[in-house]
Amino acid sequence: MTSDAPERHHPDKRPTLAAVAALAGVSVSTASLAFSGSGPVSAATRERVLAAAEQLQYAGPDPRARSLRQGRSGIIAAVLEETVLQAFRDPVMIAFLDGIAQEIAASGHSLLLVPVIGDGPTAIETAPMDAVVLMGCSPHVGRSIELTRRRSIPIVSLGSTPFDDVLSVTLDDRPATAELARHLYDLGHRRIAAVTLPLEESRARGPLTPEWEARATISTTVERLAGARTVFPELTGLVAAGSLVDEGLLAGRELLGRPDRPTAIIAQSDLLAAGVIRAAQELGLQVPADVSVVGFDGIRLDNVIAHDLTTMVQPAAEQGATAGRMVLDMLEDVQPEAARFTSEFHLGNTTAPPPAE
Repeated sequence: MTSDAPERHHPDKRPTLAAVAALAGVSVSTASLAFSGSGPVSAATRERVLAAAEQLQYAGPDPRARSLRQGRSGIIAAVLEETVLQAFRDPVMIAFLDGIAQEIAASGHSLLLVPVIGDGPTAIETAPMDAVVLMGCSPHVGRSIELTRRRSIPIVSLGSTPFDDVLSVTLDDRPATAELARHLYDLGHRRIAAVTLPLEESRARGPLTPEWEARATISTTVERLAGARTVFPELTGLVAAGSLVDEGLLAGRELLGRPDRPTAIIAQSDLLAAGVIRAAQELGLQVPADVSVVGFDGIRLDNVIAHDLTTMVQPAAEQGATAGRMVLDMLEDVQPEAARFTSEFHLGNTTAPPPAE
């Protein structure tokens, strides 16, 4: 025996669009149009369909089914070369991610964060994603690229990569740091030290030695060092374990506690520079009367230090938005061009001529 009664919703079974259409007395295609808000569906029919959906507790078409029909997940992955905690402690990384999210939101895509730590299994191999933005410049980028290529999905790198055929969004790290170094040189500084970002994925801290630098694998650190050395070829200093105020504090204590302390310090991030300034204050030194300090990034430090830091301001959110726009273009079979951004010199009150000796 057959029945014309509408399909009833079982509490353990997701209600279907067919059940809604049957209850509303319309075809499945008409019910679908009513939900999408497009097509020749009268207001009365749409209201009837929505009332039937509410009665059956039907929330809308199953996104998994839609993804299968489209062959896409609707997800853009941001692959982090560090832990999520480390990433979220860095204002520049947050600005990168915000730029990506703002750009892809208008297209209906969602952002998935995929941390890649160590050499074990990674979600890059299995997570549902339509495209990937690689965040970072460590050797893991190469592995991430190889894994992504196996899945034949678009890749954009936010930072340089070891692969010439991977589209990237890069920054003028070398010439920008050279500009900071020239500023210090023109002020009369000759005894300079650096506090660098990590040299390799181990994130170890210690003295900056030629042997360690030769093994360096993080391009941002290497490029900023190279820029400083165009002005100060014999530049030495300390390697920090990350872009953190506490790391700058540790490095600053060591560098500024020496009898032959430098008259100026080039920190490779604003957070490191803020830590160096705190160390100077602990040691009874005045910035910039006793020591000049420069940073890199252009982030807000109002709640960290009272100084207006001399630094290079990088357009972090714009870089993230560009990376997001590039992967969206690639999903539409449009091949974008690689992008390169420039930093802007900001003269604050943390630099001055060296003290008289």
